Amino acid sequence: MSPVAVSVVLPAYDEQRTLSATVETTLDTLGSFLPDDSFELLVAEDGCTDDTPEIAARLAREDERVRHVHSDERLGRGGALTRAFRAARGETLAYFDTDLATDMGHLEELITSVRSGEYDVATGSRLLAASDAERPANRDVPSRVYNGLVRLFLRSSVHDHQCGFKAFDRAVLDDLLTDVEDDHWFWDTELLVRAQRAGYRVREFPVDWTPKGDTKVDFVRDVLGMGSGVLRTWWQLAVAPRITRRVTLVAGTLLTLFAVALMPQYIDISRMLAEIKTADPALVIAAALVYVLSWPLRGGRYRDILDELGYTEGLGFLTGAVFISQTGNLVFPARAGDAVRAYVVKTRRRVPYPTGFASLAVERVFDLLTITLLAGVVLIGLAGTGITSLSGLGATVAGGNQSGRVALLVASGVGVAAIVLVGAIVASARSDRNLVRRGMEKVSSDAYADRVAGVIERFVGDVQAVAGDRGAFARIGASSVVIWTLDVVTALLVFAAFDVALPLTTLVAVGFFAVSVGNLAKVLPLSPGGLGLYEGAFSLLVVGLTPVATPIALGAAIVDHAVKNVVTVVGGLGAMLVLNVSLTTAVEEGSEVEATPTDD
Repeated sequence: MSPVAVSVVLPAYDEQRTLSATVETTLDTLGSFLPDDSFELLVAEDGCTDDTPEIAARLAREDERVRHVHSDERLGRGGALTRAFRAARGETLAYFDTDLATDMGHLEELITSVRSGEYDVATGSRLLAASDAERPANRDVPSRVYNGLVRLFLRSSVHDHQCGFKAFDRAVLDDLLTDVEDDHWFWDTELLVRAQRAGYRVREFPVDWTPKGDTKVDFVRDVLGMGSGVLRTWWQLAVAPRITRRVTLVAGTLLTLFAVALMPQYIDISRMLAEIKTADPALVIAAALVYVLSWPLRGGRYRDILDELGYTEGLGFLTGAVFISQTGNLVFPARAGDAVRAYVVKTRRRVPYPTGFASLAVERVFDLLTITLLAGVVLIGLAGTGITSLSGLGATVAGGNQSGRVALLVASGVGVAAIVLVGAIVASARSDRNLVRRGMEKVSSDAYADRVAGVIERFVGDVQAVAGDRGAFARIGASSVVIWTLDVVTALLVFAAFDVALPLTTLVAVGFFAVSVGNLAKVLPLSPGGLGLYEGAFSLLVVGLTPVATPIALGAAIVDHAVKNVVTVVGGLGAMLVLNVSLTTAVEEGSEVEATPTDD
């Protein structure tokens, strides 16, 4: 037999009624312009639930030009095509939908466009001026909107990305498939977009197209899934390459400088600085010492978490690892220090990266829950006991500074998200069903959504592993409460250093609430170390709940945050010297594996 020049793939999912006729028509059409021994037809049968596999197997037995590529499980349209193309033997590869909605009179033009060497990729189009496509509005309008978004966000020159009538040069397709991540409907779009970005020659030509039966696209789940594919590809191609360490450092610095520049618009800077100078240094030093006490507790909590995940390490080493990672979060934006801890425990104690990231995620859950719990309990106490009035808070939020309002909104969102997250984990733990994956499948069925579901499943599993041991859960929970209580006590001592005229009960209640909300506000990586967010939320709440003036409240927040940051940096530098860790190297190495935390 002569070498196969052209391979045509038919993606087939539950096509028992049309498959035989489609194969016959395809073979006849190919034979009209190609020698019989120069092409092959592959039926990419994709985990069908009807008799399609048996029909495909029979057709392959009856004609040696037909091959059956079987899959027991559903791979998705893109996944089935990828698998079949990798099994194909031709140098020119093509596929079209099994319903033959595109007029087969265009097949020779499709194949020749690529086989001639003039183009690397060819695709039919239902949306060009010369196209003849009869589509109902409920299919035409969403398609035009989708293609418009792809052209806008992904800078594509193609008008119709989803027409199931395409051909590729084999070497080009092999190159593109190394980067294509989707395995369902967005597969076509991603291929065309990446082909254009790579500089390949793409031809789009008009076709005659007539709908045949109902579409297999779910206009809720699959359209949302394709939308997530657009966003993911836009991020990968347009945004991610520009987010270098230098860019993030510059952006974070500019945001901080902008926030500082706006401060004189809302507060009396000279008075604030004067208030800071009057702060009692003995109480500020006492606050620093109290904060130092929380760090061995942080190391002990991290030791308990790692122990539940199967790794036992020393308290001193783990306290140092926490110090280094938190220092990284202060120095670098986007919480880059989080990846540092996984790097440190991997390189110094051979704790695998998956465990390092999982332990960090578990720690974050306990932190968020504890802070939210403290804020919620104190808020209820404030409202119920009348220690101080909540009525002033609304007016302060309405008329307060922009950074404070943003911080309060961020804190509220993070607190609600923490509660919802734990509720989902508990529900998943008590159910035999995979609630995470079932929920994701209702929203989207593309590969990116499947990957996200896998990450969430792993994260939930790690949290449940810790929560499954009641003793460990109690120890970690109790240590979290003590850690954040010491954090609040540190702030209260700083606040007291400003000699505010408040009753002790009011000082303690408002301090707990303001510090808890301030820490919730800085969870999102909007600035290095949460600079500005913590101070904004803290001062906004203190001014809204007490008679304390804004310069005093903001001055106390700045000193409190500065004390904690100084202790963190000093401890981090000491730990880096003892453990011989370069923070820059740790950030770079840790960031590289953060995107793929399953690698050892």
